[in-house]
Amino acid sequence: MTRLLLCFSLLGSSLAAVAPNFLIILADDHGYGDVSAYHASDVRTPNIDRIGSEGMLFTAMRANCTVCSPSRAALLTGRYADRVGVPGVIRTKPEDSWGYFKPGISTLADELKKAGYHTGIIGKWHLGLESPNTPNERGFDHFHGFLGDMMDSYTTHLRQGINYMRLNSEVIEPQGHATELFTDWAADYLRERAKAGKPFFLYLAYNAPHFPIEPPAEWLIKVKQRVPQLDEKRAMNVAFIEHLDHHIGKVLDVLKDTDFEQNTIVVFSADNGGSLPHAQNNDPWRGGKQDHYDGGLRVPFMLRWPAQVKPGSRSDYSGLNFDLFPTFLELAGLKSSTDLDAVSLVPILKGDSITQPRDLYFVRREGGRQYGGKDYQALIRGEWKLMQNDPFSPLELYNLQNDPQEKNNVATRAPKIFNELSIALRQHIQRAGRTPWQKQ
Repeated sequence: MTRLLLCFSLLGSSLAAVAPNFLIILADDHGYGDVSAYHASDVRTPNIDRIGSEGMLFTAMRANCTVCSPSRAALLTGRYADRVGVPGVIRTKPEDSWGYFKPGISTLADELKKAGYHTGIIGKWHLGLESPNTPNERGFDHFHGFLGDMMDSYTTHLRQGINYMRLNSEVIEPQGHATELFTDWAADYLRERAKAGKPFFLYLAYNAPHFPIEPPAEWLIKVKQRVPQLDEKRAMNVAFIEHLDHHIGKVLDVLKDTDFEQNTIVVFSADNGGSLPHAQNNDPWRGGKQDHYDGGLRVPFMLRWPAQVKPGSRSDYSGLNFDLFPTFLELAGLKSSTDLDAVSLVPILKGDSITQPRDLYFVRREGGRQYGGKDYQALIRGEWKLMQNDPFSPLELYNLQNDPQEKNNVATRAPKIFNELSIALRQHIQRAGRTPWQKQ
């Protein structure tokens, strides 16, 4: 049933509120330290920063996984990724693919359609290359983007010689830098929605700044002129992110031009931390992409909703990206399934707090000699973090309150908490074992 009017007071207003639109802008491998809102940096991200300054800046959110596919599967289902069949990256070659998105699991797009929302995805999908796991089959009315994982080039848009660019089910061959294309397609989508008179959910998933690091030449020149001391690799990455930020600004401009700005919830985040070999920055956290240290998990996260959220708000709540799932459902007037692992952030948006304790669970499965097709996990409970960084190393234990940079492994010095978290971790592994992660 279409719900164009929500006649309840979600955030303290006494007036009936028009159903909010939802826009998730998800960057790929975007490190916490590569957003200038968090601390002084050699990278400038004024447009990303203003999502936080004009709304709420979250300082302690994490991605659901330290790599792409599992994070996206969790975000779109509100469940831990291994419970929906995606503990690892989905790839073109079956022998190197470590997940299969479970058919029949309702996505955020499926749910929001029940409340009359039009649903669109622009950009990177990475949850399946064929039926039944294409975006149009998993709840999205409109798909304009890239089915696969990474692009071999942002200008040819191929992956291992295969063209995964699609307009819904149609194979397309667009010309131009992928970041610019996705921005233009998002702008087109928003302008179409302005004519339609019904709420929308747009999932704008950029491939940038995932490697290969390919900023347009003029952006690299500007960075080198401004910060000449940067080495080539870092300068390339700074330019790449600033090019992305510029185009996010264009999307925000279209929201304003279409009169969507006031009642559209815009969220910016990333699927995991930045890649250290590619000179990305996760400061002040240890490690990066693929790591269960916080550099691989802590991500930028900010939310703007001018109609309801006070500018300059901040939250240090420790949650996960997939908490957007029940948040959006609640704001759309829908009831969440009791089977979700995610927690609604609505109390925080109201200026209250979430006091109920929760564990944060992470898993990644991977192939190759380093991982052997096995998985490895992490669990955070309050100030404590139990983790492996590969399947063959002993579990490590850190007190994040006393040791936020995770320098001092206290596994042998805190046996009680080590055992408690180990039991909880095993329970997650058993629960996930009920879901196949390969096509049956």
